[in-house]
Amino acid sequence: MKDLKLAAASPDGERTILEVGGVRIGEGLVVIAGPCSVETEDQVIRTAVAVKEAGAQMLRGGAFKPRTSPYAFQGLGLKGLKILEKAKRETGLPIVTEVIDTRDVSWVGEYADVLQIGARNMQNFSLLREAGKSGKPILLKRGMYSTLEEWLNCAEYILAEGNASVFLCERGIRSFETYTRNTLDLSMVPAVHAESHLPIFIDPSHGTGILGMIEPMSLAAVAAGADGLEIEVHYDPPSALSDKNQQLTPAAFAALMGKLRRLRAFMDEMGSAGAGTV
Repeated sequence: MKDLKLAAASPDGERTILEVGGVRIGEGLVVIAGPCSVETEDQVIRTAVAVKEAGAQMLRGGAFKPRTSPYAFQGLGLKGLKILEKAKRETGLPIVTEVIDTRDVSWVGEYADVLQIGARNMQNFSLLREAGKSGKPILLKRGMYSTLEEWLNCAEYILAEGNASVFLCERGIRSFETYTRNTLDLSMVPAVHAESHLPIFIDPSHGTGILGMIEPMSLAAVAAGADGLEIEVHYDPPSALSDKNQQLTPAAFAALMGKLRRLRAFMDEMGSAGAGTV
């Protein structure tokens, strides 16, 4: 990590806290939730209302979807951004959405509160620089074949453009294991805390690709000390146009949020108790 100048951990251990639409990222547990893709206005609004009622602080949704197959659903583009904007007006939730092209950064930023750089674009250095110049908060996902040092150096590209509003998201890496969609590397939570001042989120939806693993991996991420979670939620997952097998129903998400709150409260209580012991 010797080349890091801006992303490296602070000598005094101070950690960055970002404020986005009244949400303080890096302080407490922040949950970003919503559908993989923006499909229809009704789908996004219904899901947005449900995740807010369950306690999510930010809304995710893909207006642009980089897909492995060129024939798969690629998102609604500008129409999708306008739907997200309406969902924000309805719920007050700040919007997190992915930008995939340098030419789109400025105008996507007119709709989004946070620009997400996805795993496939983590080392798209032109896009990183443009995102940095935008001044918008940036959620930088880990590339599926990337090391911690490579990931933090990509954050460095954004920070070097004068944009201090960066937070990270571990979303699984490729390994020899084929049972899960990806191998969710929860060791990145303490690793990032040791090597960087930036907040670290976990995406258990992409990290596993298995519906039944989202809850235990979310709880494990919180136990590991993650600053937040990004979870896919759809009001009718079987009808989803992308990632239908890894999107929670609103009811399942609400149940998970209850468990997350109890776990976080327990951890805070244990931390307070530990601070008073010798």
